[in-house]
Amino acid sequence: MSTQYLSHHAGRIAYDDTGSGPLVLCAPSIGDVRAEYRFLTPHLLAAGFRVVTMDLRGHGESSTQWGDFSVAGVGSDMLALIRHLDGGPALIISTSMAAGAAAWAAVEASSLVAGIVMIGAAVHGEVSGANRLLYKALFARPWGVAFWQWYYTTLYPTRKPADFAAYKAALGANLKEKGRLEAMLAAVLAPKTASAERLERVTAPVLVLMGSKDPDFKQPEVEARWVADAVHGRYVMVDGAGHYPHAEMPEIAAPIIVDFLQTAVAAEEAHHVA
Repeated sequence: MSTQYLSHHAGRIAYDDTGSGPLVLCAPSIGDVRAEYRFLTPHLLAAGFRVVTMDLRGHGESSTQWGDFSVAGVGSDMLALIRHLDGGPALIISTSMAAGAAAWAAVEASSLVAGIVMIGAAVHGEVSGANRLLYKALFARPWGVAFWQWYYTTLYPTRKPADFAAYKAALGANLKEKGRLEAMLAAVLAPKTASAERLERVTAPVLVLMGSKDPDFKQPEVEARWVADAVHGRYVMVDGAGHYPHAEMPEIAAPIIVDFLQTAVAAEEAHHVA
């Protein structure tokens, strides 16, 4: 499959486009690439969806020269891609910070978003001054890539995919490219104000999916419940999973996601009939 690109603002967003049917746009976590969805995509295709997986700004094969790595910037990329593909209203599957971007997109252009799956959602909160200095030190070259690879390993606390070693090595190689580690740091430090202030205005159906051992949160279920309440959605915990339940335990996460997407599609179709 050859990578496709959308020229948008000052850069390019890389994406893959497979299948036919209702559009599902998949956006990965900070520090990861669109192949994060390599285990979920076959389930989505088998359920009759058109699956588009995108790289975030500065990540994977997307360009690095962007002035904005915030949730609003990524959310605008989502909307531009949905319009470019003429696939709206689309369903968005999003991980970590990308979940905030999906919420932003759903409020800014509600007619283009039919439903959202938020995985390990990081949709509010700011990085403190002390932590900004810490992250800048941890993600500095030349050791920043190795630090991320170490931390990435902790995001799969119970089991790791069979290709984990090769996949982690590929992530490291990508981050060593010029501008990519810096783009990742910019995304980590970017404020989430734009998503936090829009959560209660999301009208699309939302599923919050959270691993019970997600190390990004002190109390994963408390966070999942808070986010679900804020967006008027529901949450499901995947016992034993970390930050990537759809990749760590796809046999459990995929049916939950597919069921939600199918219900959202049915609701959208019923709305148009009415």
